[in-house]
Amino acid sequence: MYKVTLIPGDGTGPEITEAVRRVLEATGVSFEWEIQNAGEDVYHQEGNPLPDRVLESIKRNKVALKGPITTPVGTGFRSVNVTLRQALDLYSCLRPCKSYAGARTKYSNIDIVIVRENTEDLYAGIEYQKDSEGAKAIIDLVKNISGNTIRSDSGISIKPISVFGSERIVRFAFEYARKNKRRKVTSVHKANIMKYSDGLFLEVSREVAKKYPDIEFEDKIIDNMCMQLVQKPELYDVLVLPNLYGDIVSDLAAGLIGGLGLAPGANLGSEYAVFEATHGSAPKYKGLNKVNPFAMMLSGVMMLRYLGETTAAENLDNAIASTIKEGKYVTYDMKPSPDDPTAATTSGVADAIVSKITRQ
Repeated sequence: MYKVTLIPGDGTGPEITEAVRRVLEATGVSFEWEIQNAGEDVYHQEGNPLPDRVLESIKRNKVALKGPITTPVGTGFRSVNVTLRQALDLYSCLRPCKSYAGARTKYSNIDIVIVRENTEDLYAGIEYQKDSEGAKAIIDLVKNISGNTIRSDSGISIKPISVFGSERIVRFAFEYARKNKRRKVTSVHKANIMKYSDGLFLEVSREVAKKYPDIEFEDKIIDNMCMQLVQKPELYDVLVLPNLYGDIVSDLAAGLIGGLGLAPGANLGSEYAVFEATHGSAPKYKGLNKVNPFAMMLSGVMMLRYLGETTAAENLDNAIASTIKEGKYVTYDMKPSPDDPTAATTSGVADAIVSKITRQ
């Protein structure tokens, strides 16, 4: 029996989460779900989108499965995802992007793993609003130290990249590659421009790579990396990136396999693990029972592997793969036409997966 914190999320999160809970239980693995609500609705009710009780639950159980949560754009509360990662030191965001036969995409045989640093860089949350005392102080400090002028009407974000943070994420990427028999790790950066932040990330990457002579290592500048992934994705295996680049490239890689509806994710630290889909909460589809649950189901596959339930993970992955390949019980976004009347509902996808698992 595994005790797992279950965060349904908001928007379409609860209906996706329910579908995933059903298929995980169908594998025969026994779970005790500790349900904890977080997100936009909780913010309006309690004034905090991530109450302490949620963090305490994850700390007790060590593992959480999380539905998507809305992040307001520009205003409102700060991202719950970012807060979770920092509060629990979930320093590694692991996002596999693997082709599934039957998915609508121009590419095939994609098998790329994104390893994204989760706690530093521009997502560290060190920001100063335009005209604030903090922004004015930074502007004055920069002018006094370097003579460089920042426009007075600037909002400011600070980008910290440390030796400690870089070393542990690059080491994680190499350890993952070795454990999973991957052939190459590529460090992605913009060290030609940001020589003291991205330059440090690259320097640390090269030093760590020396300790793994059995695994090929290379580095790529981020803009070139994006082009390479579109033109020659078969050349790449495990990519390790600072926070912002990792966020962007993981969505690009998801596009290679058919979209965010097939992109799972795990946020991992030395003590805790939170599994979630890469996509957002799609609030306009809330309650319509029509959104794609495959990404979160695949996140459930990752959770099973993390728990050591390898057979159950393979059974669920195979059931998902065969369902996608058949193309009958898939949601509207995976049909040739989005208005296809034969598109399955969210719960209908779960029914199909459960049926396949129980027949295995």
